[in-house]
Amino acid sequence: MDEYGQKYEQTVNPEPVSMNEWLITLIILMIPIVNLIMPFVWAFGGGSNPSKSNFFKAQIIVVLVGIVLWFLFVGSMVRQMMYTYY
Repeated sequence: MDEYGQKYEQTVNPEPVSMNEWLITLIILMIPIVNLIMPFVWAFGGGSNPSKSNFFKAQIIVVLVGIVLWFLFVGSMVRQMMYTYY
């Protein structure tokens, strides 16, 4: 307790992800089909390091934004080609 009578807990920071763990992660992501599943496992599975989990959550968001932008771009090109007259 502190001088104001409040209890506080000392937080324990998790260990940072080691270089070897990142190398293994990148090798796993080189495997087709597995690279589509594992980011979701690492992002939303309970056993992953919090920094690794946050990284893959951010990666999933960036990929989804890229997919949406790609569809908008391709859709606008297709629309433009459909309504272009000679």
